[in-house]
Amino acid sequence: MASDYERFWEHESFAVVGHSAKKSFPKLTYRGLKKLGKKVVPVDPSAPEIDGDKTYPDLTSLPSKVDAAVLELPKEETKEWVQQAAETGIKHLWMHMQSDTPEAIALAEEKGIQLRTGTCAVMYVTPGLSFHSIHRWIDKARGKY
Repeated sequence: MASDYERFWEHESFAVVGHSAKKSFPKLTYRGLKKLGKKVVPVDPSAPEIDGDKTYPDLTSLPSKVDAAVLELPKEETKEWVQQAAETGIKHLWMHMQSDTPEAIALAEEKGIQLRTGTCAVMYVTPGLSFHSIHRWIDKARGKY
């Protein structure tokens, strides 16, 4: 039976949110989702493109609705992006480890957003042997996957 974290990745369309001017864009997550055949839209207020794909400056500018969003950006911005997700009707969020804050988590709960946080998204979207697969194995052994 799939865990709640694993079920998050069953959605068909995702926004992957980063802020390249302050922290590297989450390209591993972005590329991993694309390789899995998901519809993925890059959102970055400071970059015109990611891997040749047009970026959008915020969630309100997306060309179509997405099922879920991955937030992997400076933690001082996370609450603002949770608010945008709520305003645009996104009900499933992944806050990448160390991007979460108590205020952002509380806002997500208040807005009825199904939230996953405290772990690395890349473990779930990049199959095969890598540093992330070792991390995946350890988390599975600890019952945290």
